[in-house]
Amino acid sequence: MDDRADPDHDLVQRAREGDEAAFRELVERHQERILRLAWRVAGSRVEAEEIAQDAFVRAWQALPGFRGESRFATWMHRITTRVALDRREAVRRRERREVGVEEEVLAGLAATPESAAEGDRITARARVALLAGLSEAQRTVVTLHYLEDRPVIEVAQAMGVPENTVKTHLSRARAAMREAFLRAEAKHRGAVR
Repeated sequence: MDDRADPDHDLVQRAREGDEAAFRELVERHQERILRLAWRVAGSRVEAEEIAQDAFVRAWQALPGFRGESRFATWMHRITTRVALDRREAVRRRERREVGVEEEVLAGLAATPESAAEGDRITARARVALLAGLSEAQRTVVTLHYLEDRPVIEVAQAMGVPENTVKTHLSRARAAMREAFLRAEAKHRGAVR
């Protein structure tokens, strides 16, 4: 590509050499356009701001490998789109794992087809409420073990506690969530009658 074709060429060259001021200027030139793109993909201003920030961080980190085969703006659009799609997929994976936690909690509750049908009606808000009712340690182990798919030993290492402590927190968290679910169901049944 002809160097004159990219109006950012000089700034990119300086930024590739570690000039943070040059990169800041690139960010200022492109931040509104990148934010609009992220907003269109994400559908949320808050999410778009995080995507744009992540995209610029990735660009700074990858800048030494940028060969200039396309304009800087085009390269930033590709990075932003990739960040947005990666975040969307991460949210989907997290939601699927959360459903797995719900199934674990509800496994002992589905003794009859009626109770299973009731369990299927749990809303996302109720799931969040179940997790919110846990202690900080319980939420942490549930998040790491079930939502992040970490084995008990890794959770123990991350928290700096013995494996048996993690197992105890998991057991108590499941029991607390099961109890909260049963209370909510009983309250719901009482309201329906």
